Amino acid sequence: MKRLRPYLQMTSVEDLWSHHTKTMASYGFDRMFYGFNAFRGAGLYDNPEDALLLTNMPTDYVEAYVDGGMFRDGVMMRWAIHNSGAASWRDVYMAMAHEAPSKGELAMRELNERHGIVAGYTISFPMAIKNANAGIGLAVKKGMSQDEADAIWEQHGADIETICHVAHLCILQLPATGQRKLLTPRQSEVLELVADGKTMADIALLLERNVATVEKHLRGARDALGVETTAQAVRKASILNQIFRLVDQEDQSPRLPHMAGSIGGRR
Repeated sequence: MKRLRPYLQMTSVEDLWSHHTKTMASYGFDRMFYGFNAFRGAGLYDNPEDALLLTNMPTDYVEAYVDGGMFRDGVMMRWAIHNSGAASWRDVYMAMAHEAPSKGELAMRELNERHGIVAGYTISFPMAIKNANAGIGLAVKKGMSQDEADAIWEQHGADIETICHVAHLCILQLPATGQRKLLTPRQSEVLELVADGKTMADIALLLERNVATVEKHLRGARDALGVETTAQAVRKASILNQIFRLVDQEDQSPRLPHMAGSIGGRR
């Protein structure tokens, strides 16, 4: 499929997301919300700061949905956590019709209606990482009905789902920046050496620094990643592609793209 080739050539999440929003808009789905969280605990929902989130939804919608915590009452969010594959929004709502909606769900529906986000599809991606979830919500253009969304899906659904899966896999291999503070090159280097099994003394010797300086970089890395232990920092940095990255040959600094549409520290 010719539409897939550009995805395989992207070198930043920013460029990939920009291309993906245009591609989906060409099918009629002009507003999207992508989320990936590899750090979900025993509960259904955790801190959104731990998730990689991309969207081209309006800023006030994002503020209410994410910052205001309304995502916890989203019916499609609940469906995506428990399922994989693609689903029509109407089918998901019909499957839950026997349940009385909570106040939070009613507020979430009112927010969607206010922004014209009333028809579309959600894709939940299968994950091989324990407790990880990833999915994307696709809303059709304002004024379009679910019948029209279903008609688009009947004709192009297989292609749309394939393209979204490729976009998701490409996002996972690119450095995740955006809302969280980036690791410095030295913090990344120290975590890489820890991941290679080096001791504090080994790392100090290799970097020609003292152990106290190495420990300082590790503390900074833990703070930047929002974790308590170095083992957690190595795992999180690895999943987010913050270590073992390719570097620019000229200045040897990591190529870290800004993410258009990321949530948290929005630019």
